[in-house]
Amino acid sequence: MESVVKTEYGQVRGERAGGIAAFRGIPYAAPPFGPHRLQPPARPLAWDGVRDALAYGPTAPKPPLPRPFDELLPEPAIPGDDCLNLNVWTPDPGRAGLPVMVWVHGGSFVNGSGALPRYAGDRFARDGVVCVTINYRLGCDGFLFLEDVTPNRGLLDQIAALEWVQDNIAAFGGDAGNVTIFGESAGGMSVTTLLAMSRAAGLFRRAIPQSGAGHHVLSPGTARLVTAELADRLGVAATREGFVGVSVDRLVAAQRRLSDDIVASPDPGRWREATVIEMAFAPVVDGELLSARPIDAVAGGAGADVDLLVGTNTDEHRLFLVPTGAMDATTDATLATVAGALGLDATGLAAYTDVDSPGEALAAVLTDCFFWLPAIRLAEAHRGASYLYEFAWKSPMYEGRLGACHGLEIPFVFDTLDAEGFERVLGPVAPGALAAAMHKAWVDFATTGDPGWPAYDLQARPTMIFDVDSAVITDPRGRRRTVWDNIR
Repeated sequence: MESVVKTEYGQVRGERAGGIAAFRGIPYAAPPFGPHRLQPPARPLAWDGVRDALAYGPTAPKPPLPRPFDELLPEPAIPGDDCLNLNVWTPDPGRAGLPVMVWVHGGSFVNGSGALPRYAGDRFARDGVVCVTINYRLGCDGFLFLEDVTPNRGLLDQIAALEWVQDNIAAFGGDAGNVTIFGESAGGMSVTTLLAMSRAAGLFRRAIPQSGAGHHVLSPGTARLVTAELADRLGVAATREGFVGVSVDRLVAAQRRLSDDIVASPDPGRWREATVIEMAFAPVVDGELLSARPIDAVAGGAGADVDLLVGTNTDEHRLFLVPTGAMDATTDATLATVAGALGLDATGLAAYTDVDSPGEALAAVLTDCFFWLPAIRLAEAHRGASYLYEFAWKSPMYEGRLGACHGLEIPFVFDTLDAEGFERVLGPVAPGALAAAMHKAWVDFATTGDPGWPAYDLQARPTMIFDVDSAVITDPRGRRRTVWDNIR
């Protein structure tokens, strides 16, 4: 059964099934190629007649995931230039005033798309929410820092998508005044960055950064180092003209090699915070669009009128250490070296003696440094209402050693445990009741601003722990938290 909606640029034809109308591949900006390559997003051209919105649109240029993550986290690569597109699920385009949720995908700012099966928004629509998932430019096209063009183009894409939502979501039954942005990993970092940006003010009412808070950005100096190195490897000038002359495929391959080299041979003396955040391409504190680190901007009052739900998974870094064998290969000496580089001395490491091996301690230290502490600091810094959660259900995969790893919460949030493509992380059986509870909390927060547990404060530090038996815990792992004071 078809459903037709009129947008600002023309009519779109979606499909209706099970009481849900889905519209896929709607352009929110012009194709970012030709004259628009490495430029801010431009408005899409209007069209005559009715445009089919029956299939996911093209994905932004990106490299394949490295092994073993290409098998653990398979993602589509859909060819085509019209990659700045979005998808909408709604219970009824004829309704009005429904809450809206806009999902920003993760992928370390170099991978991902809004077309993954576990991101399908039909269950949100089932529960009275208009759900939107978006694509944005990645890697060089989205985040390469060039002196002669506007930086942070990937963030500008996200803003353009949110502006499209403001102008068009009422036609799908949504309330433009009640928009919640949510995202995971790089998507969570994007959400917090948007929270900190005056350019994005007024485009959303609530924000949910999952496993990505406000610390992970690049300074202009570090971004220039990355640009200069990439230009040297390609033999081009470090200008828009120089990079536009490089084919997309060649540029994506070069950015992949550079990113891999920085992670494989970390050198803080050369790559500065790119080594620390393990990303060569990320939002840049450019002094205009992004005037400060997001965590510092939020501490200064940015986003104080936005309700915030922030959290992480208990064992985030195990996703990166267990499948690769790195956790088993970790020695006490390696643990001490990495912890010391992060600012944690032997006294601080003593807070991690409750684990069984150096590799498990390393996973816990990295999880806390890169994910857990930044989430806590964001909740501490935010001047509006903040709620903190932790996802603790452990995957049975890899003999249970994956734990509550990075990204594991996503199909619980979307209530898409039955979606294909995540089985090697999720496992054969997952608790549906936990998905129902977590999904409901996200729906409730998007609808009312209250997920169902007490707001965060610096005395009790209430945290909702999502597990088979979920409960609100006061200051979980308080000793570990305090050893990072004045460090993270």
